Amino acid sequence: MNRIGSAAAALAAGWLLYRRARPGDRLDGEVALVTGGSRGLGLLLARDLVRHGVSVAICARDTQELEVARADLERRGGNVLAIRCDVASADEVAGMVDVVRDHFGRIDILVNNASVIQVGPLEAMTLEDFRHAVDVNFYGTLHCTLAVLPEMRHRGRGRIANITSIGGVIAVPHLLPYSCGKFAAVGLSEGLRSELAVSGISVTTVVPGLMRTGSPVNALFKGQASREFAWFSVADGTPLTAISAERAARRIVRGIRRREATVVLSWPAHIGRLVHGVAPGFTADLLGVANRLLPASDGASTGAVPGGRIRTRITRSPLTSLMYRAARRNNELGGVIGRGAVPGVDAGTGGRP
Repeated sequence: MNRIGSAAAALAAGWLLYRRARPGDRLDGEVALVTGGSRGLGLLLARDLVRHGVSVAICARDTQELEVARADLERRGGNVLAIRCDVASADEVAGMVDVVRDHFGRIDILVNNASVIQVGPLEAMTLEDFRHAVDVNFYGTLHCTLAVLPEMRHRGRGRIANITSIGGVIAVPHLLPYSCGKFAAVGLSEGLRSELAVSGISVTTVVPGLMRTGSPVNALFKGQASREFAWFSVADGTPLTAISAERAARRIVRGIRRREATVVLSWPAHIGRLVHGVAPGFTADLLGVANRLLPASDGASTGAVPGGRIRTRITRSPLTSLMYRAARRNNELGGVIGRGAVPGVDAGTGGRP
């Protein structure tokens, strides 16, 4: 058994070295559809795909953000199409995919990136929060995948990348609706890779930890919203806990190019995934301890507050400066600033420190 185990370990190590060493296919001349591509990680992925010579279609729900993103990508030399679409609607997705095909002729790469996140304790969450998270984070991925599959199968080639989360591997406290949607997305993505390999279609499951995209300004906070925003934005904005979003985007595109099965981003995500795989009970108990340190609901309203509308000492702190810089670079602030103030919350300067 020892010899068999050693041989298996050597084979696995050799396979990993081979996967890392292989250059992968060229992407120039291909067509990509990036959902949630108007800001944050989606915009960064679109930028990197443009850098590789890929024609890019982006979709999102906010037309103003889409226009800003389209102009940004065109300034970088991109051949870009921007389409308003809510991926939670199968009908809207089908119409969007038809528009992309009519414009570019085909779709070679699908990046399922669109996502929503609600932050707060279970007591502050409603059934609608869970439905919305699953509708976007899981069904949005499924809708887009099913819409592009017939064409990819017909051509016998294609690439799909699903941006899931470490929250889809480990259920993180105060992110329960988000984790439910992402757990389902991880299962879908891994199952798709197995079933579609025979069709010449590669599926890459991307498992990011925290990334400095500036996304907390567009997250929805519930319960003690200001305190929830404080811990989440600090964790999302420090180099110790969050990976550079630009670095993350480059690594994801490399994984797509190499047709990798899984891309895990950030050292906390790597460690958390490993420990959870070996000792899931220990991980759950440890997260139970962490949950005690997070803000209690204290009977607060179940209303949701966008992070960009919360102004506290944290928003003027050096601890969040990197997060806000990323938000400005990655078109995260436009939609938040354009919305009306949320009653009962100090709108301040639109979320900017």
